Amino acid sequence: MKTDDRFLIGITLGIVVLVVAALVVVRMRPAPEYMDEDTPEAAAHNYLLALQREDWARAHAGLAPTLACYPATVEVFFDDLSAQPYQRDFDNVTLRVESSTVEGDSAIVTVRQTRFQTGGLFSSGQYTQDFEMSLNRVDGTWRVTRSDQHWLWFWHDPSEQSCDEMRRSMTPRIFP
Repeated sequence: MKTDDRFLIGITLGIVVLVVAALVVVRMRPAPEYMDEDTPEAAAHNYLLALQREDWARAHAGLAPTLACYPATVEVFFDDLSAQPYQRDFDNVTLRVESSTVEGDSAIVTVRQTRFQTGGLFSSGQYTQDFEMSLNRVDGTWRVTRSDQHWLWFWHDPSEQSCDEMRRSMTPRIFP
Protein backbone atom coordinates (compact mmCIF):
# COMPACT_ATOMS: atom_id res chain seq x y z
CA MET A 1 0.00 0.00 0.00
CA LYS A 2 1.32 3.42 -0.90
CA THR A 3 1.96 6.11 1.67
CA ASP A 4 -0.61 8.35 -0.05
CA ASP A 5 -3.27 5.65 0.33
CA ARG A 6 -2.57 5.24 4.05
CA PHE A 7 -2.68 8.98 4.54
CA LEU A 8 -6.08 9.21 2.77
CA ILE A 9 -7.45 6.29 4.81
CA GLY A 10 -6.23 7.98 8.02
CA ILE A 11 -7.96 11.25 7.11
CA THR A 12 -11.19 9.39 6.23
CA LEU A 13 -11.16 7.46 9.52
CA GLY A 14 -10.46 10.67 11.44
CA ILE A 15 -13.48 12.35 9.84
CA VAL A 16 -15.70 9.35 10.62
CA VAL A 17 -14.54 9.38 14.27
CA LEU A 18 -15.29 13.13 14.55
CA VAL A 19 -18.79 12.72 13.06
CA VAL A 20 -19.58 9.81 15.40
CA ALA A 21 -18.26 11.79 18.40
CA ALA A 22 -20.42 14.79 17.45
CA LEU A 23 -23.51 12.59 17.18
CA VAL A 24 -22.80 11.01 20.56
CA VAL A 25 -22.40 14.43 22.20
CA VAL A 26 -25.71 15.64 20.75
CA ARG A 27 -27.56 12.47 21.78
CA MET A 28 -26.11 12.53 25.30
CA ARG A 29 -27.25 16.09 25.94
CA PRO A 30 -29.91 15.96 28.67
CA ALA A 31 -33.47 16.93 27.79
CA PRO A 32 -34.72 20.13 29.41
CA GLU A 33 -36.64 19.59 32.65
CA TYR A 34 -39.11 21.64 34.64
CA MET A 35 -37.63 23.79 37.38
CA ASP A 36 -38.89 24.91 40.80
CA GLU A 37 -40.88 28.07 40.14
CA ASP A 38 -39.32 30.18 42.87
CA THR A 39 -37.75 32.62 40.37
CA PRO A 40 -39.17 34.46 37.36
CA GLU A 41 -36.55 32.77 35.15
CA ALA A 42 -37.79 29.32 36.20
CA ALA A 43 -41.44 30.29 35.70
CA ALA A 44 -40.70 31.59 32.18
CA HIS A 45 -38.68 28.45 31.40
CA ASN A 46 -41.50 26.19 32.64
CA TYR A 47 -44.18 28.03 30.64
CA LEU A 48 -42.19 27.71 27.41
CA LEU A 49 -41.19 24.09 28.10
CA ALA A 50 -44.83 23.17 28.78
CA LEU A 51 -45.80 24.72 25.43
CA GLN A 52 -43.02 22.78 23.69
CA ARG A 53 -44.17 19.53 25.29
CA GLU A 54 -47.83 20.33 24.57
CA ASP A 55 -48.55 20.10 28.29
CA TRP A 56 -51.48 22.51 28.01
CA ALA A 57 -52.54 22.29 31.66
CA ARG A 58 -49.06 23.17 32.92
CA ALA A 59 -48.65 26.02 30.41
CA HIS A 60 -52.08 27.39 31.31
CA ALA A 61 -51.15 27.25 35.01
CA GLY A 62 -48.19 29.52 34.21
CA LEU A 63 -50.46 32.40 33.21
CA ALA A 64 -51.44 35.12 35.65
CA PRO A 65 -55.15 34.85 36.40
CA THR A 66 -55.22 38.66 36.55
CA LEU A 67 -54.89 38.96 32.75
CA ALA A 68 -57.60 41.07 31.13
CA CYS A 69 -58.62 38.17 28.85
CA TYR A 70 -57.42 35.27 30.96
CA PRO A 71 -58.38 31.97 29.28
CA ALA A 72 -60.58 30.54 32.05
CA THR A 73 -59.99 26.89 31.15
CA VAL A 74 -57.26 24.79 29.58
CA GLU A 75 -59.58 24.20 26.61
CA VAL A 76 -59.98 27.94 25.99
CA PHE A 77 -56.21 28.38 26.33
CA PHE A 78 -55.62 25.62 23.75
CA ASP A 79 -58.23 27.09 21.39
CA ASP A 80 -56.65 30.54 21.67
CA LEU A 81 -53.19 29.20 20.78
CA SER A 82 -54.55 26.92 18.04
CA ALA A 83 -56.19 29.84 16.29
CA GLN A 84 -52.66 31.24 15.85
CA PRO A 85 -50.59 28.07 15.24
CA TYR A 86 -47.32 29.95 14.76
CA GLN A 87 -47.51 30.83 18.48
CA ARG A 88 -46.91 27.19 19.36
CA ASP A 89 -44.46 26.32 16.60
CA PHE A 90 -41.40 24.81 18.24
CA ASP A 91 -40.08 22.73 15.34
CA ASN A 92 -36.29 23.03 15.24
CA VAL A 93 -36.30 25.67 17.98
CA THR A 94 -34.23 25.98 21.13
CA LEU A 95 -35.09 28.41 23.92
CA ARG A 96 -32.80 29.63 26.67
CA VAL A 97 -33.45 32.14 29.44
CA GLU A 98 -30.71 34.75 29.18
CA SER A 99 -31.34 37.26 31.95
CA SER A 100 -33.92 38.90 34.15
CA THR A 101 -34.63 42.15 35.91
CA VAL A 102 -36.71 41.98 39.08
CA GLU A 103 -38.34 44.95 40.78
CA GLY A 104 -40.48 43.89 43.72
CA ASP A 105 -43.26 41.62 42.45
CA SER A 106 -42.61 42.35 38.75
CA ALA A 107 -39.94 40.91 36.48
CA ILE A 108 -38.79 41.08 32.87
CA VAL A 109 -37.13 37.90 31.57
CA THR A 110 -35.14 37.89 28.34
CA VAL A 111 -35.28 34.64 26.37
CA ARG A 112 -33.10 33.71 23.41
CA GLN A 113 -34.88 31.75 20.69
CA THR A 114 -32.76 30.00 18.07
CA ARG A 115 -34.49 28.52 15.04
CA PHE A 116 -32.59 26.04 12.88
CA GLN A 117 -33.49 25.58 9.23
CA THR A 118 -31.87 23.99 6.25
CA GLY A 119 -29.76 26.43 4.34
CA GLY A 120 -27.47 26.54 1.43
CA LEU A 121 -23.83 25.59 1.37
CA PHE A 122 -22.74 28.95 2.80
CA SER A 123 -25.67 29.48 5.17
CA SER A 124 -25.57 28.66 8.86
CA GLY A 125 -29.27 27.82 8.75
CA GLN A 126 -29.64 29.45 12.15
CA TYR A 127 -31.73 32.45 13.16
CA THR A 128 -31.46 33.87 16.67
CA GLN A 129 -33.82 36.35 18.27
CA ASP A 130 -34.25 37.62 21.83
CA PHE A 131 -37.68 38.35 23.24
CA GLU A 132 -39.02 39.50 26.58
CA MET A 133 -41.54 38.02 28.96
CA SER A 134 -43.18 39.96 31.79
CA LEU A 135 -44.05 38.15 35.00
CA ASN A 136 -45.74 39.14 38.24
CA ARG A 137 -45.70 37.40 41.58
CA VAL A 138 -49.30 36.34 42.24
CA ASP A 139 -50.00 34.78 45.66
CA GLY A 140 -46.28 34.09 46.06
CA THR A 141 -45.86 32.39 42.66
CA TRP A 142 -44.40 33.91 39.50
CA ARG A 143 -46.90 34.00 36.60
CA VAL A 144 -46.56 35.22 33.01
CA THR A 145 -48.43 38.45 32.23
CA ARG A 146 -47.06 39.20 28.75
CA SER A 147 -44.63 37.82 26.20
CA ASP A 148 -43.35 38.96 22.82
CA GLN A 149 -43.47 35.36 21.50
CA HIS A 150 -45.68 32.30 22.09
CA TRP A 151 -48.43 34.55 23.38
CA LEU A 152 -51.67 36.15 22.21
CA TRP A 153 -51.61 39.91 22.57
CA PHE A 154 -55.26 40.26 23.58
CA TRP A 155 -54.74 38.21 26.76
CA HIS A 156 -53.19 41.30 28.35
CA ASP A 157 -54.57 44.06 26.08
CA PRO A 158 -58.07 43.32 24.76
CA SER A 159 -58.43 46.62 22.82
CA GLU A 160 -61.99 47.86 22.18
CA GLN A 161 -63.54 44.42 21.63
CA SER A 162 -64.53 42.14 24.46
CA CYS A 163 -62.51 39.00 25.13
CA ASP A 164 -65.33 36.84 23.77
CA GLU A 165 -65.50 38.94 20.58
CA MET A 166 -61.75 38.58 20.11
CA ARG A 167 -61.99 34.81 20.53
CA ARG A 168 -64.92 34.53 18.11
CA SER A 169 -62.97 36.48 15.48
CA MET A 170 -60.28 33.79 15.49
CA THR A 171 -60.71 30.27 14.13
CA PRO A 172 -60.48 27.96 17.16
CA ARG A 173 -59.51 24.30 17.07
CA ILE A 174 -60.99 21.52 19.15
CA PHE A 175 -59.09 20.61 22.32
CA PRO A 176 -57.60 17.11 21.98
